[in-house]
Amino acid sequence: MAEFDIDLFVIGGGSGGVRAARIAAGHGARVMIAEEYRMGGTCVIRGCVPKKLLVYASHFHQDIEDAAGFGWTIPSATFDWPTMIANKDREIARLEAAYTTNVEKSGARVVKTRAVFEDAHTLRLGTGETIRSKTILIATGGAPNHGQAIPGIEHVISSNEVFHLPTLPRRILIQGGGYIALEFACIFAGFGCDVTLVYRGDNVLRGFDEDVRDHVRSEMEKAGITILTGCTVNKIDKHGKEFTSHLSGGASIASDQVMFAIGRHPNIGGLGLEKAGVAINPNNGGIQVDSFSRTSVPNIYAVGDVTHRINLTPVAIREGHAFADTVFGKRTVEVDHADIPTAVFCQPEVGTVGLTETQARAQFSHVDIYKTSFRPMKATISGRDTRVLMKLVVDGSTDRVVGCHIVGDCAAETVQVLGIAIKMKATKADFDATMALHPTAAEELVTMRTPSARYVREAAE
Repeated sequence: MAEFDIDLFVIGGGSGGVRAARIAAGHGARVMIAEEYRMGGTCVIRGCVPKKLLVYASHFHQDIEDAAGFGWTIPSATFDWPTMIANKDREIARLEAAYTTNVEKSGARVVKTRAVFEDAHTLRLGTGETIRSKTILIATGGAPNHGQAIPGIEHVISSNEVFHLPTLPRRILIQGGGYIALEFACIFAGFGCDVTLVYRGDNVLRGFDEDVRDHVRSEMEKAGITILTGCTVNKIDKHGKEFTSHLSGGASIASDQVMFAIGRHPNIGGLGLEKAGVAINPNNGGIQVDSFSRTSVPNIYAVGDVTHRINLTPVAIREGHAFADTVFGKRTVEVDHADIPTAVFCQPEVGTVGLTETQARAQFSHVDIYKTSFRPMKATISGRDTRVLMKLVVDGSTDRVVGCHIVGDCAAETVQVLGIAIKMKATKADFDATMALHPTAAEELVTMRTPSARYVREAAE
């Protein structure tokens, strides 16, 4: 009898796990992948994809309002939440089927069940079947974290349940200040809801460039979103179909729905990691891995959000691909986690890549900042009160552009392309030598000639 039933068992059918399974199978490995919920994982089923569809839907309200300035007379528009959700569900089902089909076409076997460790090579499936695999990849992603239990926590929804609300709330309170909280605050505001955002920190988007944080908050508040910082929700009461959230500062806010988006934690509960001897990173609570995604157990690997390194879908995909190439493709591939473009799909959206001003000033002795804020051309006729922010962070000693930050329409699309230039270590002179494309907002990135700020750190004696 063969020592192992298969070469690779993947736990989790999300973006990272699916990519790893497909590539490994393409290299000739015998692969099995288990998913207990739905193929596609967080991103496809209840994350990036359905979120972006809701962003599109909510933005039409603004587009319709702006159209009047351009001569369009549009009859009174109405929005139907159930129709949007049904259409979203249809698209998600299509993508889920495509994920399953593509994995099976690669030669890997899909099992729709839970898998837990019995030992470092053995997995027990929810069906009762036991599988022994030479190599195991953990790609179970993350899950919403409601934080400390408070009275009434059972009334709170997360970014899982928000996609399946039967009706659109007239009033919603959202606790959190990161990607998910801001995106849903803007989504609901776009649908005409009364939105209150509560965050414990002093400003939203912790970890982002300070100018971006200030600009985004200003734009959200101009859109009618109430942002309360320096406080938290301590208690939630339910009265019929309504809720009262009691804040740490003593205020109380009534709403039809309460959502917490205060962070996500690695989805490792009940996997039996202790039986396999897999170590947890004490600093972040994720599975501890090295630069090749190998855990403390030589034959067990982990990729994506379950490692709690950089919780972005493209990162999980790249890590899964690199793992499969390294272990089964006879190619040693190490993922570079530096200069990863990212976006926050609030309104207006944020696109950023590279270092913030604060990070650059801590790292380099000479930093030049190029920054501009302007009213976009569309707003000059639509009349909308909004401004675009563009900022370049430059290492003044080498002239290399080490960071780019944009708040405005199409910021994400722009930063994706700029990510190539920054990854290639483009200099400010390279930006200046690039001909502007007029009229665009992005032309500002190649026409800023004078630093708005310059910082030189005095040499230590």
